[in-house]
Amino acid sequence: MEPGEEAMSDTVTDTIVETRGVTRVFRAGDTEVHALRGVDLRVGRGEFTAVAGPSGSGKTTLFNLIGGLDSPTMGEVLVGEQPLSGMKPRQLSRLRLDKIGFVFQAYNLIPVLTAFENVEYPLILKGLEAEGRKRRVEELLTAVGLEGMMHRRPMQMSGGQQQRVAIARSLVCEPLVVLADEPTANIDSETGAALLALMRRLNREKGTTFLFSTHDPMVMSAARRLIRLKDGQIASDQQQDGEE
Repeated sequence: MEPGEEAMSDTVTDTIVETRGVTRVFRAGDTEVHALRGVDLRVGRGEFTAVAGPSGSGKTTLFNLIGGLDSPTMGEVLVGEQPLSGMKPRQLSRLRLDKIGFVFQAYNLIPVLTAFENVEYPLILKGLEAEGRKRRVEELLTAVGLEGMMHRRPMQMSGGQQQRVAIARSLVCEPLVVLADEPTANIDSETGAALLALMRRLNREKGTTFLFSTHDPMVMSAARRLIRLKDGQIASDQQQDGEE
């Protein structure tokens, strides 16, 4: 730990993600673009929540702020009750490694690594010993239905299979929350439905918290809470049954 850095708390809380009056303003020449306008949001442990809205509504900006990939112009973002403001880059990297899982629409797998190695990589960064890594990676790849494909590289797999690898990788460090940015965007509807069912099962059986950014009606229907953004603000926030 570098001088001046504080150890990160491991406090357990029922509030996993919180934004307080979050505003994000970008400059485009002489013009100010308000991507988010005073967003207040709380996501609890075990939620299966979708954030929906048209292009330009602020979904990606909100997820970038929650993931510590960007900083708000005003307001505060907390993950596990830890404020992200003031964290050094090294601390933010550690927070992402330990507490946030990412599933991207473009998969973001390392092409020269196998499925096993892609999922194992975050555990290597954490310093977990080889036997423990092997056990956890095999368990997760089996859980997502890829037990026979662990040694294939991404280009040897379909889009849906690559997304399953990405889901396993997002879970391998047992994060507080998984941020899934348009996870069904680049796959067919049948594969998307199967992946949603998988994530619902992981949510139900392991209590994993999922927060989706989406414009896919299927994802919106599957969510138990649906938040709609419009023009950088929360237009509605509703609980729903969520379709299995």
